[in-house]
Amino acid sequence: MELDERKITILKAIIKNYMDTGEPVGSRTISKYIDSKWSSATIRNEMSDLEEMGYIVQPHTSAGRIPSDKGYRFYVDQIMQEKEQEVTEIQELMIQRVDRVELVLKKLAKLLAHDTNYAALISGPQYHQNKLKFIQLSKVDVRKLLIVTVVEGNLIKNSIVQIQEEIQDDELLNLNILLNSNLNGLTIEEINLNVISKMKQQAGSHSQVVDLVLNEVAEAIKADEDDLQIYTSGATNIFKYPELSDNQKASELLSTLEHTETLQELVSSVNETESENGIQVYIGEESPVKAMRDCSVVTANYELGEGIRGTIGIIGPKRMDYKKVLNTLRTLMTQLDATFKNEER
Repeated sequence: MELDERKITILKAIIKNYMDTGEPVGSRTISKYIDSKWSSATIRNEMSDLEEMGYIVQPHTSAGRIPSDKGYRFYVDQIMQEKEQEVTEIQELMIQRVDRVELVLKKLAKLLAHDTNYAALISGPQYHQNKLKFIQLSKVDVRKLLIVTVVEGNLIKNSIVQIQEEIQDDELLNLNILLNSNLNGLTIEEINLNVISKMKQQAGSHSQVVDLVLNEVAEAIKADEDDLQIYTSGATNIFKYPELSDNQKASELLSTLEHTETLQELVSSVNETESENGIQVYIGEESPVKAMRDCSVVTANYELGEGIRGTIGIIGPKRMDYKKVLNTLRTLMTQLDATFKNEER
């Protein structure tokens, strides 16, 4: 059985009506809602087919229907395939000149929560899939080296290592040439065993130095990724929705929104499964965070140029206003990009 135009129309009407009211939807309601010539009997038959196909469920005997996770998934996919909707204007805050990106993100989290009536989170900018631009080794002492690592975004990391053997100036120059000729333009993930083995062979008696340098470069970038800031707002908005206001559910969700480590897992999952348009929609059981599996979570990645990016997330009931949320996120992504480009000029 396939979804024809009539079934799609009725399914969308059920979802929209349920999002508006939070109440199960019956055939008479749908008949008035879509103002069609179809009889209540015809609509009941179509609703029965939709239930059999798994797009809607009947929570109680003799009650109307509500969307299932599969129904919400169909609805969201339909929205995301449509042309860009006329965007919902975000209140005029957008980023006045401030000295710190963190202050901007805190304000934006509050703005998102206020405009959507859901909970919002924004992670601070991180450097993702950074390509190495330059490595410089310099002698600090007879057996100490300063390692300067420059990656895309002109992020500079310095570290000092203790070496076992003394290195002459000409040998140090050759090591710098070896490191840069083999590593420039690669991400940490692309520096595989073959690359390392080849470099150590070329380094000869100084292969241990190559090991030390690669460990320091990896640790320097990893330290930046571990120091992830996440700003949240609007957590108490969840009490506005009866299906989320149950004491245990609400308590678990509030605790999750206050737990940075769990939110970091969410951000990591988003980055691993990033979609082509940068927006992800997790409905119910699709959520990577257990405490959010009674919710819908919509995320997007914002870009600040040269591999620098962060994640925006909105958490609400499965009957959230997906169109408004998606449009808000698209607008915010565009404005962040434009604003920070202007800041760089």
